[in-house]
Amino acid sequence: MEYLEFESSIREIDQQIAKAKALESESGVEMSDGLNELESKLMLAQTELKKNLTPWQRVQLSRHPNRPHTLAYLEAMTEGSFIELHGDRNVKDDKAMVGGWGKIQNESFLFLGQQKGINTKMRQLRNFGMPNPEGYRKALRLMKQAEKFGRPIVTLIDTPGAFPGVEAEERGQGEAIARNILEMSRLKVPIICIIIGEGASGGALGIGVGDKVLMLENTWYSVISPESCSSILWRSWDHKETAAEALKLTASDMLSNKLIDGIISEPDGGAHRNPNQMFQILADEIIKTYNELKKVSTDELTNSRVAKFCQMGVFEEG
Repeated sequence: MEYLEFESSIREIDQQIAKAKALESESGVEMSDGLNELESKLMLAQTELKKNLTPWQRVQLSRHPNRPHTLAYLEAMTEGSFIELHGDRNVKDDKAMVGGWGKIQNESFLFLGQQKGINTKMRQLRNFGMPNPEGYRKALRLMKQAEKFGRPIVTLIDTPGAFPGVEAEERGQGEAIARNILEMSRLKVPIICIIIGEGASGGALGIGVGDKVLMLENTWYSVISPESCSSILWRSWDHKETAAEALKLTASDMLSNKLIDGIISEPDGGAHRNPNQMFQILADEIIKTYNELKKVSTDELTNSRVAKFCQMGVFEEG
């Protein structure tokens, strides 16, 4: 387990628990009372940390090295039934965007999401979760397939942004994202969008238009990252904490501004502390949300989806 700087108190208790368990195993001495005390101390430390997290610390948690990514969620939630589909039928298969069919509790879904990779080699293969235009066109092809078969769509968003390279612009990065936003707004099937890590800029919006947009507790959603915002305003990354505060990018900020529909709680300490529990929480939330959406007629679904996004940013001066 890797630890962030502000997780030092948790690291110390984890080390004490590991030593106690090792001692119990080596000596055969019963350590249950001490272990229970340490476990209680750990829960208290996690609760205190959770209450005092700053926006920048939540950004760091969303990028935690041990935090599960899209394919981990899909393989766990679908219990081995996930079938990945490839290619945009035009240029190539973008490894940063994954999609395919899977079942949760015997309900079939089309799943889409960005995949960052779990080590250096895989991150390079996945382009660090930054899709090219063909990734968004693959996503749109699969969404149209889901519409054809009348199956709901679930998108898992975790990206630092769409790939900003020259070749991506040459192949129409902006048009691909804009096309997805347009087409998703009028798809005739339920769409559930969930930010599971980073939700940055058009990279997130390209698969982020849905009937329900939800965020995990320790994620962020913004037009720009705190580092990039800091470099533009102050010509330095040194003010990234201030930028994170000003951007109002946390789940609670987004919910209060009516830009998302709900927040999904994470296990104590964050999703990286107990991935299996997080997988179950998310699977249950997907089923619960889908059961609400499937009762809504197709016309009402698309009309309310368009109305919801058109209303964003509208305000009246007093």
